[in-house]
Amino acid sequence: MKPINLHLLFALNAAFATSGTALAQTYPDKPVRVIVPAPAGGALDVVARQFMQKLGETLGAQFVVDNRGGGNGSIGAETVARAPADGYTLLFASSSVLSINPHLGAKTAYHVLKSFAPVILIGYSPNVLVVHPSLPVANVRQFIAIAKAKPGALAFASNGAGSLSHLTGALFMQQAGVNLLHVPYRGAAPAVIDTVAGHVSVLFAAYGSVSGQMQSGKLKALAVTSAKRISAAPNLPTVAESGLPGFDSTQWWGAYGPAGMSADIVNRLNRELNVILATADTRKRLATDGADPAGGTPADLAAHHKSDFERWQKVIQDAGIKGE
Repeated sequence: MKPINLHLLFALNAAFATSGTALAQTYPDKPVRVIVPAPAGGALDVVARQFMQKLGETLGAQFVVDNRGGGNGSIGAETVARAPADGYTLLFASSSVLSINPHLGAKTAYHVLKSFAPVILIGYSPNVLVVHPSLPVANVRQFIAIAKAKPGALAFASNGAGSLSHLTGALFMQQAGVNLLHVPYRGAAPAVIDTVAGHVSVLFAAYGSVSGQMQSGKLKALAVTSAKRISAAPNLPTVAESGLPGFDSTQWWGAYGPAGMSADIVNRLNRELNVILATADTRKRLATDGADPAGGTPADLAAHHKSDFERWQKVIQDAGIKGE
C-alpha cells in the first residue's frame, strides 16, 4: 500500500473548501423552488411568500413558492427530501407537518429529523385559550378549578382531530389534571363560530383567528399557550405563568433543504433570513397574526425541532390520539 500523500490531501481539502465558498457566493444563479406543503392562501403560505419575496430581493433571484398540499404535508415534504441537495429546492413548513403529523399514523418515505438540512427557525405563533363570556372565569386558575369540579362537563372546540388546537387541549388536560370534552371541527372558522354562539365553552385557537372576537368581547381570552408573552398581546399572560409552569404549545415555521445540502449555502441562507427577521416591517407583519420572529443558527432549528417532535410524540401517545 502506498503511503498517503499528505500534501495532496491538504491541497484537495483546500480545493473543496474553496469551491464550496465560491458556490455559495454565486448562489443562486437561477430560480429557487420553495415547496410549501399546504394549499395557497393559508397562514403557512402567506408567511412563506412574505419571506421568499424578501429573500429573492436580497439575493437577486426568484424564490418561487410551489404549493404542494395533500397527505397532511407529506407530499410536499417528500418532494424536497427526494430533490437534489443543490440549494435549488427548499422546504418551508410548519410544526404541524414536521412535529405532529409524523405521529398520527401516516407512513412517509422520509424521516423528518434525518431527511432535511435545517436552515433557520422563522418564527412561532401560539394558540390562545379563549372561553365564552358566559363562563364565570377570569383566569386560568379559575378555569382549572371549574373544570376539576365538573369533569367532562366543559367542551372545548378544535380545528380537527390531530390539529395543534386539539393537541394543545390534550396537553392542557394532561398538565392540569382535568377532563374536557373534545369537539373537533373541520377548520378554525366553524370552531370559532360555535364557540362565539356558546355551543361549546372553550377554544384553543390561533391568535389571528380570534383576535377580532377577543377585542369585541364575543370571546374572553385567558392566556396564550407559548412560553413567553407575545408582542401582539403583551398584557395577556401565558398559561405557564397562570398556574401550569412549563406549559408551551406553539406553531412554528422553519426553512429546510434536502439532507446533504452544502453548509456554505445553508449558512448563506441562514444569514440573509436572520437579517430579514430583524427588520421592523417583518416583525410588525408577524405581530399582526400574533406571531413573533425566532431566527438563530441551523443548529438552533435542529435542536428545537427534535425537542418539539419528541414532546408531541409523548402527548399523542399518552392521549391515544389518532389522525383523521
